[in-house]
Amino acid sequence: MGTTAIMPALKAISRSSRWPATPAQAIALQYRLRGRIRVGGRLGRVRLVGGADVAYDTGRELLYAAVLVYSVPAMKLIEVRTVRAPIRFPYVPGLLSFREVPALLRVIRRLRHRPDLLLCDAQGIAHPRGIGLASHLGLLAGLPTIGCAKSRLLGEHGAIGALPGDQVPLLHRGRRIGSVLRTRARCRPLFVSPGHRIGFGASVLWVLRCCRGYRLPEPVRQADLLVGRLRRADALPRRSGGAGSL
Repeated sequence: MGTTAIMPALKAISRSSRWPATPAQAIALQYRLRGRIRVGGRLGRVRLVGGADVAYDTGRELLYAAVLVYSVPAMKLIEVRTVRAPIRFPYVPGLLSFREVPALLRVIRRLRHRPDLLLCDAQGIAHPRGIGLASHLGLLAGLPTIGCAKSRLLGEHGAIGALPGDQVPLLHRGRRIGSVLRTRARCRPLFVSPGHRIGFGASVLWVLRCCRGYRLPEPVRQADLLVGRLRRADALPRRSGGAGSL
């Protein structure tokens, strides 16, 4: 279920000539793609919400990607899918999606339950070229996405209140690129920005709806915990001497 919409993107990635091999090529592609990102519009009914995250074992040049799917409003876990993959792109600030998107698309392809909305531990349009990982992934997967970042990559903002739900706009050169959102009292805020096919207000609303007393919305928090466990488990010595697989 849900694989048809992302097959063109997956085929494109599989062709080395279509997927950038250098930072210069990646930046050029971001400039070409950013005009296709859609902010706003009607989200439609959301029955399933996904959370996506990636962890790294840089010593072995591996990454671990996971997507967890929850039903809403009950926030019941419906499906978990993971993948282990080699790191094929260098770490360059602002180009995180070129390291992680191919693996996340592989995970999405394996889902039986395609989410109506995907939350990512990453930036959306709050990005120097307006296409962070959440935006890039949403565009290729054909999914509405939200970036829920723990740190600011771009923009300025005013003082934010101390209570959960307090928020202020995140601005860059006078234009709104996201929201600074307090999700938990006495805790640092999140930097929430639309990824693709969702607006500013709906992004904040869905992040708050998915929070369960922690700083991160539950689908993203659990995805973060899962990839960390996978990385640690895979690094443990095995009696057979072979590497584990996901």
